[in-house]
Parts: sequence; structure tokens; C-alpha cells
Amino acid sequence: MKKVLVIKGHTRSDSYCDALADRYIKGSTEAGNQVQVLRLTDLNLEDFLKYQHRPTNDYPEMLTEVHEQMKWADHLVFVYPTWWGLPPGLVKTFIEVGFAPKVAFRYLPLKGRVVKVEKLFRGKSARLISTMDAPPFYYNWFMGDPGGKAMKRTTLNFCGISPVKKSYFGSVKVSTAEKREKWLKKIESVGRSD
Repeated sequence: MKKVLVIKGHTRSDSYCDALADRYIKGSTEAGNQVQVLRLTDLNLEDFLKYQHRPTNDYPEMLTEVHEQMKWADHLVFVYPTWWGLPPGLVKTFIEVGFAPKVAFRYLPLKGRVVKVEKLFRGKSARLISTMDAPPFYYNWFMGDPGGKAMKRTTLNFCGISPVKKSYFGSVKVSTAEKREKWLKKIESVGRSD
């Protein structure tokens, strides 16, 4: 049994991203996992857009609760749309304050010119679930998967999270109801097996 935190990163609760997240949750719960859900629009992240990246031990209660959820989880699932080739600003803001120093990583004493960190989320895994207007093969091969690489390499792996798996769905804009239902069944199955 895993402890799974599903992070809903779409700005609308009636989005197809939410439908995918809910089906993933269904599959994961049926597999016997404990699942918690974090909807980013429920957080007041606007207050942190100008926090100047100053280290602190005194986070607001809202963020302390988020940090505790992230520490609790064995497996993090990010569900978001790909806009302009990347996760939306809501997800980026969450990463800046959620994956904070002393929470997700710790700077080690400086020796020489190389900054080293202790990866505090070592032992956790993750899945990225993203919708897009481009077909996933085009996004991966021709665009080079910029959003997935940023999430995986420069955020999740940096903090020790590995493996990081990806599930991309698109083009949602031109998809049929039948195709969308097929994707929902697929992600429910992924939720069972993650």
C-alpha cells in the first residue's frame, strides 16, 4: 500500500484534467492505496508571488500543512494542462513554495564553487499527468518535452524523487468523447498499477 498525494493543477474544477485525476484516484484507491488530494486553486498562492525567495523556518499554516502532505506521501501525482509547452503558472508557483529549502532539499555547507544539496524527498516517486493541444508524440519528439523535462529533472529529481513517469493526453481539443473515455480508462488502470 502506498500513500499517494494527487496534486490538481488546473485552474478549473470542471476540466478534463480533473476528470483524469478523479479516475486515477479511483484506480489507486481500488488498489488499496491511501490517497489525499491537493487542489492548488484552494491555496492562496498569490501571496507568495513576491516573497523574494528568502529562507525561513516560519511558513504560514497553509504551507506547513502542504509541506506535511508532501512529506507524508510516497508517490506524488501532478495533474495539469500543458500551456505554452509548460505547466501553468499555478503549478510553477506551487513548486517555488511547496518544494522549499529545508522541506524538499537542504543546502550543504559550501565547499569550493559547487553548490551541493541533500535530497530530502529521496525514496519518493512521481507521475506527471498532462493534457495538451498537441499530440503527445509531437510534443515529445519535435518539441523535446520541455515541461516534462523541467518537472522531472530540475524539480523532482533535484529533490530526490525517482522514478518520475509521464502520461500525456492530446490533442484534447480535437478529441472525440469516445477517445476521452478511452483515456480515462487508461489512467484509471495506471492508478491501479502505480
